[in-house]
Amino acid sequence: MKHYKELIILIAEDDDGHAELIKEGLEESGVCNKMIRFSNGEDAWNFLSGAGDKNVRDKNKTYLALLDINMPKMDGVEVLKRMKSDEELKEIPVMMLTTTDNPREVEACYKIGCNMYITKPVDFVKFTETLKRLGLFIQVVKI
Repeated sequence: MKHYKELIILIAEDDDGHAELIKEGLEESGVCNKMIRFSNGEDAWNFLSGAGDKNVRDKNKTYLALLDINMPKMDGVEVLKRMKSDEELKEIPVMMLTTTDNPREVEACYKIGCNMYITKPVDFVKFTETLKRLGLFIQVVKI
């Protein structure tokens, strides 16, 4: 029987409320994976690249990155570009989870290499439903 590595979900989201909703939405859909939250793209990149002082990626673990686009210090698109141009990081699945629904932005993210682009609905109920579907998707991907 094949042994699967634990999947750790990285959430790069500068809005505290959205970050909490994302965590809660995933948990409510049955996702019980460890989640690590970064409040800006630079901290997420430092973790992934190993440039952080203490909190850095364990190369023996598997990750899934949820990136907001509009973040301080480094936006999600820049994190995505850096990940997909790095030999060690390019295989990490990346989901863009953002309020930006500009078709050019969506297309650009897919061209860079994101695996999924999800627009955060402004309506709270729709947002929570989107997160539940995302959680179910993550569970299917793990299987």
